[in-house]
Amino acid sequence: MNLRPILTAEAMREAEQGAITAGSNVQQLMERAGAALAEAAHRFAGPMPTLVLCGPGNNGGDGYVAARHLAERGSEVRVAALSDPTSEAAKWARSQWRGAIEKLTDTTNAGPLVIDSLFGTGLKRGLESSAAQQLSRLCGSALVRIACDVPSGVETDSGAELSIVPAFDMTVTFGALKPAHLLHPAIHKCGRLVLCNIGIKANTAWHEIGQPRLPALDPGWHKYDRGLVHALAGKMPGAIALSAKAAARAGAGYVKVSTSRSIDGLFSSIVQTDTAEVNDPRIGCLLVGPGMGDLPQLLTLALTSKAPKVIDADAIAHANDAERFKGQDAILTPHEGEFLKLFGEIAGSKAERALEAARRSGAVIIYKGPDTLVASPDGRLGFRPPAPAWLASAGTGDVLAGMTAALRARGLQAFEAASAAVWLHGFAAKIAGPQMIADDLVEAIPQAFASFE
Repeated sequence: MNLRPILTAEAMREAEQGAITAGSNVQQLMERAGAALAEAAHRFAGPMPTLVLCGPGNNGGDGYVAARHLAERGSEVRVAALSDPTSEAAKWARSQWRGAIEKLTDTTNAGPLVIDSLFGTGLKRGLESSAAQQLSRLCGSALVRIACDVPSGVETDSGAELSIVPAFDMTVTFGALKPAHLLHPAIHKCGRLVLCNIGIKANTAWHEIGQPRLPALDPGWHKYDRGLVHALAGKMPGAIALSAKAAARAGAGYVKVSTSRSIDGLFSSIVQTDTAEVNDPRIGCLLVGPGMGDLPQLLTLALTSKAPKVIDADAIAHANDAERFKGQDAILTPHEGEFLKLFGEIAGSKAERALEAARRSGAVIIYKGPDTLVASPDGRLGFRPPAPAWLASAGTGDVLAGMTAALRARGLQAFEAASAAVWLHGFAAKIAGPQMIADDLVEAIPQAFASFE
């Protein structure tokens, strides 16, 4: 599987310099980028009358090149420039455009297709208010909106909106995805993401999480070979029930729940027991936290186990010290509030915070939210592709914890199990539909697996 790489603004500059050192020049890279932008726009929108908005830097240069290629394809193209080019490459690109160049003002007429090539990676401050207003106005009047590299006004590494950012139908980027493409709030403004190869090598441990490859089931296996998930119930049995059912649906060969009272609604195949044999050598993954409540002794018990473990919800909130998880072969699944309670304020982007949390805890971190990340202590970082907004519903995190535990018990390593569960969780939500509740999400898991296994 070819996972799409992700580079920060600085890493992208280094990759571009590497391409230049290897024999390309800036003009050649710009020509490839602009041609790729034009190709993507033409395939997406057809020969639609186009307005290309060009800024003063290399992002604007890409726009001039794209305008030329679209015009050569027979499209009616207008170019509106925010100001004169400032980089040598952008000056060259403008010199190759033979059409008229309008000044971008409040009198600029909209076009059916608008291509935003005002500002790209490396932006550190918002657009001037007049430029932001014109961009919003023109995009608002267009039938199709396409951004070059990143939408103008977005901070590349954090995904923050530095000024008003309109929503785009598609973003065309080059060499690698950028963190902003998959971080909130920018993720919701980019639309479809198109990654174009322009001859840049992206050597990185950061990738978009892709469709997982799961190990095939051996016909000679028994239930323990497929993985035993042992879940520890707490004060709220509904949460652990969701997790246990999700683990069963995600392919665990055996699911057991330790509980002091019978839990209604569990599948008959899920074993309920009043003992917690957490050091049973057959356990493939231990699950603690969903519905635990204020019973921190359950976490203490779980940490005496030698088995791999998924630690979720209340178990994270009651952990107090991230150092407790070192050497535990653990996957932690915090949402923002739980993350702050365990790790405190960590400087940097969400990506940087996730990696620092993994380093401190020695655990794989599933940092949940509208832009879920999976971080490993070894520096690997997975960005979840856009997932349905209706995952913001009670109990869906319990489902994710159960799916993660099942995949870990099935033999995937911690980072791979977490990444696969995150991808499948989002895919199952698409299947379940906008009106789903967490119970529906559980029932959609088999279809999510069956679609590619």
